[in-house]
Amino acid sequence: MSNIRPIAPVDVAGLNPANPTTGLPICELVDPQTLFVDGAYQRSIGENGLRQIRRMIQRFCWTRFKPPICAYGRHEGKTVLMVLDGQHTAIAAASNPNIERIPVMIVEAPETAAQAAAFVGQNTDRLGVTPLQLHQAAVVAQDEDALTVEQVCQRAGVTVLKGPAGNGRYRARETIAVNTISGLVQRQTARGARRILEVVANAELAPITGHHIRAAEFLMTDRDYCLKFEPSDLSVAIGELFLTAEDDAKVFCHGHSGVPFWKALAVTWFRKTKKKRLHLRVAA
Repeated sequence: MSNIRPIAPVDVAGLNPANPTTGLPICELVDPQTLFVDGAYQRSIGENGLRQIRRMIQRFCWTRFKPPICAYGRHEGKTVLMVLDGQHTAIAAASNPNIERIPVMIVEAPETAAQAAAFVGQNTDRLGVTPLQLHQAAVVAQDEDALTVEQVCQRAGVTVLKGPAGNGRYRARETIAVNTISGLVQRQTARGARRILEVVANAELAPITGHHIRAAEFLMTDRDYCLKFEPSDLSVAIGELFLTAEDDAKVFCHGHSGVPFWKALAVTWFRKTKKKRLHLRVAA
């Protein structure tokens, strides 16, 4: 029996099929060295990317080729093609002396925000594009949720990096835990998320990790803990335990099966935090 089957539509009952708001894409053959990339929402090429490009150059084959997605934009007063998706492919082709032209698919996205939004749409459901890259593109595209996350971080004194720090060297108040922060904002509102982020930011952690944020959120919102300390004292304790807290939390996890690491970290911080004095009212 043949395994060949035709492309057939699925049942769309209950769905509201979208009506495209832009025109049909067009395909063109172009010199890859005439293409551009907008660094406002596209990552720069790191060492891993360079290795990938070198492999693509050595193994270049049209049967493996996926046309880059491009859009017309303006650069230095001229109309150029901006690569929305596929810059590694374009660079590999531009670097191969045997390739003069490549096919590209051109979509309608004339403004930077529209191009960034297209980048997010192209990569949301794909592996290989990090949450940080999608967040930065969403900010450029003026996505409301991404802008809220960025504003909360700025007001809390936290810097969301565009990618992991080189050689793992982070500065105080830097983070790449954008997904955790996004979840924090959704759960605690912008104001609540800012208060929690300020606690870990004021501890001068480098970097602020997702575990740090989850632990601080737990202590700042759980009724059994949040009324027993001042946020500023929690920041002091976190800073003082910076070198030992995670090791102590791992020991705690080992002795308490099923306790997640972030909660063990929270307990470790709480034990060190200065507690409020309880003022008991004595009846006359």
